[in-house]
Amino acid sequence: MPLIDNCLAALRRIVAPACLLCGDAAGDCGLCSGCRDQLPLLGAGRCPICASPTPEDRTCGRCLRFPPRFDRVVAPLEYAHPVDSLVRSLKYHARLDSARPLACAMADALEKEPYPDLVLAMPLASERLAQRGFNQAAEIARLVCAEFGIRCNIDVVRRVRGGVPQASLPWRKRVGNVRGVFQCGSDLSGKRVAVLDDVLTSGATLDALAAELKRAGAHEVVGWIVARTVAQA
Repeated sequence: MPLIDNCLAALRRIVAPACLLCGDAAGDCGLCSGCRDQLPLLGAGRCPICASPTPEDRTCGRCLRFPPRFDRVVAPLEYAHPVDSLVRSLKYHARLDSARPLACAMADALEKEPYPDLVLAMPLASERLAQRGFNQAAEIARLVCAEFGIRCNIDVVRRVRGGVPQASLPWRKRVGNVRGVFQCGSDLSGKRVAVLDDVLTSGATLDALAAELKRAGAHEVVGWIVARTVAQA
């Protein structure tokens, strides 16, 4: 009965949520299967610490010369089209529905990861949080944590000052821009901590936060980063 089948297909297209990228019928992750399959995955050959591309999974030169305070990074996606569009629509245009496909990709990458003792979202400075109205990392983290039935903590650590946005600075100035910006008032002795953020470029912000978390006693700090830039600024 082609007519009935066509009507049912048209009804499903009307009722189903639209894919955030192409407008076709979307699945639970907010994208249609075609767009989800086209997301740029980070390929094999990555630094085991910062997840930047390296031959044969070797530790990259930057991590050898300047070992970061975080222990490693889990990053499923490359920060390229259309991931960059989803991140920008979430962060700068308050499209909170864009958090879902990013969270789905992150959750897929964490299937075989050990559970941490604590999951944190990368904090925003209070003035930027007030200006934006939400923390994009926290929006993604809540969805990821809900997938695994674990709690996302947003009050363990604070960003005590803002500063110039990291994305506007060359790499050499990013380290100084985030030095001393985080403050943790909790005892994290022996805990394995995961920090979720949307994008990793130089790693300076994650490194500064990891330093504060380890000062508070954390045994391990792992970055759960949705997207990794390949060509670093």
